[in-house]
Amino acid sequence: MYFGLNKIFRKIFPRTLFYRSLIIVAAPTIILQLIITIVFFDSVWIKANKGMVRSLVSQLKIINEVYNNDKTNLDFFTDSYKNNFSFEIDIQKGTLPTYSAERKFSPMDRSLRRELKSVFGSENYWFNTSKYKKAVEVQIRNGEEIIKFLFHKEQITTSSVRLFLLWITLPSFVLILIAILFLKNQTRPIVNLARAAERFGKGDYVNDFRASGASEVRKASYEFDRMIKRINRHLNQRSEMLSGISHDLRTPLTRLKLQLAMLTQKDISKEMSKDIDEMEKMLNTYLQFAKTQAQEESVAININEFFNEIKNELNNDNFNLKLDDKDSVLIARKNALKRCFNNLIQNGLTYGERVYVNISKTVNRLIITVEDDGPGVPQDEYKNIFKPFYRLDKSRGLNKSGVGLGLSIVEDIVNSHGGSIHLSESKYKGLLIKVSLPF
Repeated sequence: MYFGLNKIFRKIFPRTLFYRSLIIVAAPTIILQLIITIVFFDSVWIKANKGMVRSLVSQLKIINEVYNNDKTNLDFFTDSYKNNFSFEIDIQKGTLPTYSAERKFSPMDRSLRRELKSVFGSENYWFNTSKYKKAVEVQIRNGEEIIKFLFHKEQITTSSVRLFLLWITLPSFVLILIAILFLKNQTRPIVNLARAAERFGKGDYVNDFRASGASEVRKASYEFDRMIKRINRHLNQRSEMLSGISHDLRTPLTRLKLQLAMLTQKDISKEMSKDIDEMEKMLNTYLQFAKTQAQEESVAININEFFNEIKNELNNDNFNLKLDDKDSVLIARKNALKRCFNNLIQNGLTYGERVYVNISKTVNRLIITVEDDGPGVPQDEYKNIFKPFYRLDKSRGLNKSGVGLGLSIVEDIVNSHGGSIHLSESKYKGLLIKVSLPF
């Protein structure tokens, strides 16, 4: 039961810290004001109005009885009540109006109807509280005559209710407005910290982040900044070490090439040259892997133009490209992204005859699928081929040069852009690689 209520509350209440904090501040204030208002209306306003209406109806009853007792001096009768009680009285023959002017949801009308009905009966009165702005009209049947009364609304309702409502709501709005401004300033540093973490997670270098806000938030921001610097320092050291080793090894390989060129035994020279070429390709791959960690600024990339540029550079008729109908713009590191998709397309062309690239998009993500018609990859190997230096022993791994860093580079670039990469079987019986990148 608790889990079910918790699930319902998660759907109803907002997810952001700002609005949750606002509810914590505003809800007690609003509930308190509602309770005060209900108590006031029930114990003060309604009871006071009921007493005023009852007193007025009693006066109307007395006026009706006095008129029944003496109908000779009508002018004195109406003038005396007009001067002393502010009643406008008009007596004439006729009948009560046939339509009802009572407002169903008006407390004033309900109280007046209740008292008139208990004193004069349900068929001997008629009233209208909305015909005049500051007056109420009441008609009482007296035999064949109708006594019309016109009196101020202040005689049956208190005039302070609007003032009370103003003072009960205006401070609430002022307090909530102050709370909104205060909470906005308190949650802004947390939002900035989350944005900086998101940018860093996508591979951007966060250099303009400043700690602000409450002491707890400042401490978290300060530690986050230190963590960024440590991670960047570690990545730079790793890249520089790998790049330095790879660069240094190229010098002895070049000397070996020169020495092999001078050998007279061409068969031995040819075989050794193949090994040296393979070693050189491995070193180039290591250098390429090191470049993925190099600093590069994110720029706006038109995806259709980006893939058309890749296609023109490859200049291969076996590369089939299907673009999205509408242009999409992605904020990313262009060189890294080009290295990623060049790697995927080159793999497809290496292991298959044709490569099919399809670009589509959802509400907030860009979907790129790369398919080939090669031998494919067993499903139980999907989790392994992204590991560095891992090479398949079957199908796509046979007799192909490489050191097993290609897909590791691809995964590293995709993840650094906040995306994801998934493998499945292609409809062309080869491998399908699906890359999803956020806008």
